[in-house]
Amino acid sequence: MATRPSTGAGEILDVQLRPYLRVARLPFLALPVTLVVLGVTAAARDGSIVPVRSLLALIGLLAAHVAVNALNEASDYERGIDQRTDPTPFSGGSGALPDGELQPGDARRFAYLAAGVAAGVGVYFLATVGPAVVPLLVAGAVFAIGYTDVFARVALGEVVAGLGLGGLPVLGVALVQDGAVGPTAVAVTVPASLLTAALLLLNEFPDEHADRTGGRRNVVLVFGRRRAAWTYVLVALAVPASLLGLVALGRLPTWALLGVVPSLLLARPLSWALYRPEQSVPVERLRDNVAWILGTNLAVAIGIAAAGM
Repeated sequence: MATRPSTGAGEILDVQLRPYLRVARLPFLALPVTLVVLGVTAAARDGSIVPVRSLLALIGLLAAHVAVNALNEASDYERGIDQRTDPTPFSGGSGALPDGELQPGDARRFAYLAAGVAAGVGVYFLATVGPAVVPLLVAGAVFAIGYTDVFARVALGEVVAGLGLGGLPVLGVALVQDGAVGPTAVAVTVPASLLTAALLLLNEFPDEHADRTGGRRNVVLVFGRRRAAWTYVLVALAVPASLLGLVALGRLPTWALLGVVPSLLLARPLSWALYRPEQSVPVERLRDNVAWILGTNLAVAIGIAAAGM
């Protein structure tokens, strides 16, 4: 008599964890890693870094990002957005809730757990660095909690994402090193914020119908596809322009111009935005956009580090 293969503990654990890893949106967590790298290199140029604090900042930022992702999943499912999207690797929901792997309450509890980890890291920095971290902690908490159900419904989602998952983390990483923010860290918040805003903006196009029926208000829905596409073009081109300007003004070292090189990846996304915005965004354009954003953050960080050698 044939026997059924036994299910190992590892396989059971994998099945139980997989839905939570899906709502955490693991591939999206590459962005906060690049922001921490950028913040650390900026802090090193401005003064000094503390490796343990850098690691804790990474953990806290990853946890905050997971919390936002999981809350977004729960809210979008409850409002019927996820059921109407045609997901791509870069837009739409993870599918864990529509597939029945998790309930909205599970996703929210997971989000609260991740937010608790982020809050714990924040408390540590408050105790070790001092009250200078309070404004950033408060802003980060407001953006994380309010993004899905407040800011994304009053046409402020792109601005909040650009700040909360762009410039502010870079400032925060630099600040927790020694309690001060130097000029390099301030300067790199400009391209970092623009990059995250551009990431969200292009990813909104595939979800246009679902976002409209779910009550969201973003650039695509407020301005229409063609004007929103032009907005994306302007934001994207503002990234290399800001790097050129910051170097020209002496705010960043010349080596930071390495961050302009990944802009070559904008060729296909910009071509779509300029000539075919009424059509669906090809996945390859979304992929190029993500690669440009991650590559630019890392290239700027490498340039800043090289300038200090």
